Amino acid sequence: MGEAWPAPGSEAERARFLALQTRLEPMFRDTYANPLAERTVVVVPGLSLDQETLGHIPGAAHYEERQLSMLMLLRLPHTRLVFVTSTPIDPAIIDYYLSLLSGVPSSHARRRLVLLSAYDAAPRPLSSKILARPRLVQRIREAIPHRESAHLSCFNATAEEVTLAVRLGIPLYACDPALAWLGTKSGSRQAFREAGVDLPDGAESLRGADELAEALAALKARRPGLARAVVKLEEGFSGEGNAVFDYGDLEAGDVTPARLMDVLPTRLRPEADGMCPERFLAKFGEMGGIVEVWLEGREKRSPSVQMRITPTGVLEVISTHDQLLGGNSGQVFLGSTFPADERYRGSLQTAGQRVGEVLADHGALGRFSVDFVTVRETEGWAHYAIEVNLRKGGTTLPFQMLQFLTDGRYDAGRGEFHTPTGQRRVYFATDNLQREAYRQLTPEDLVDLIVEHRLHFDPTRQQGVVFNLIGALSEIGKLGLVSISDTPAHAETLYRRTVAVLDREVSSEATSMPE
Repeated sequence: MGEAWPAPGSEAERARFLALQTRLEPMFRDTYANPLAERTVVVVPGLSLDQETLGHIPGAAHYEERQLSMLMLLRLPHTRLVFVTSTPIDPAIIDYYLSLLSGVPSSHARRRLVLLSAYDAAPRPLSSKILARPRLVQRIREAIPHRESAHLSCFNATAEEVTLAVRLGIPLYACDPALAWLGTKSGSRQAFREAGVDLPDGAESLRGADELAEALAALKARRPGLARAVVKLEEGFSGEGNAVFDYGDLEAGDVTPARLMDVLPTRLRPEADGMCPERFLAKFGEMGGIVEVWLEGREKRSPSVQMRITPTGVLEVISTHDQLLGGNSGQVFLGSTFPADERYRGSLQTAGQRVGEVLADHGALGRFSVDFVTVRETEGWAHYAIEVNLRKGGTTLPFQMLQFLTDGRYDAGRGEFHTPTGQRRVYFATDNLQREAYRQLTPEDLVDLIVEHRLHFDPTRQQGVVFNLIGALSEIGKLGLVSISDTPAHAETLYRRTVAVLDREVSSEATSMPE
């Protein structure tokens, strides 16, 4: 409690942080190669992102639950997990995840799990809440028996996660915030050029409505037939920081920066519900961003490649996905299917790897993904890189659950996931199953339905459904789930059967309520 910490953002803090980071390589090489080794993982699952944009995502306060997949690490008998959240997680949710640990008694896993909370539901980053409570920081420190074999895991790394790592005295297994620019929209475009992969025509490093208008005019001059363009906030995420600009009936000769300045408020449609064009333009002035052509195509997909750069400097391809998108113009992340379509999976993975190699050369670390727009053209499928997510994301929990529950492995050569017995596994996942009627259900009710209708993951067959975002169920009727099976068709069938059961139950409950 009485230790003097270096000032946040100071050279002294930076030096101490870099010294801690040197522990990662030997820890990863030696300790983490041994499943029986003692280790401690401190999980701080908050989203250190723009809170205003985050506020447009329904149930965002519960998104810390998306990292409950980390509880599956407790299948390793000498692993200790310290999980810190903004507000306490319902015990029924913790019990549900621990029940998925095949072969490990829940009591054994629970002894190695420390749950801590800031008891603070305010809309600000979790790391900020922790740092504002020195006694909570001390309790986290006391829950780490050996700092030499411990690390901090987070959704994304900012200066506050650096400060937290220094005060806990453990390294941060995430990309150094000094390289955060690589994960911005402008930095992504720079990385794509360095990697030699295709990207949409556009302009980056824009600031303010005047520069945006100039870029939109230049884009129309280069492409007179262009009907729409995408405007993206520099640090937007899940598509919520995007807007569509509609050129409409404006002729190329009439599209001047001055003319566009006049029509920006009426022709710009933000993707985030509740955000008006005026507020989006104000955010663009504060944060900056990019503009890109709206890619057209008779058949268009939105796949992504998930990768990891280990502390030993090795680039690993983790998976490929086809993203399920919705929202006003189809840019908001709703879920995913794994793996990506076999018709373009190989070339997609190759393009993603080339970007990953560039990030590795810059010194990036940890999990990240590269999003693409893939369009079917005469010669085949063309991939256009649109974004680097230098953090965990919506596809992290589904894949981790698949990996931990089956103890299988992704075969990068074939682009497929196989169990230890060689059986193929795929999944259909969503973060956005939402019905107003689901608000009738509590976490305990959902567990009852899982048992009654056998809506669970079967460890013997290594197939079934896994739920997440359970805490958002009663509050806003939102739920996430991962449907794991041997074929895409069966995975979707399991998903639809599960939804049908939930819908039927809430419907019958509503009709049977007493007057």
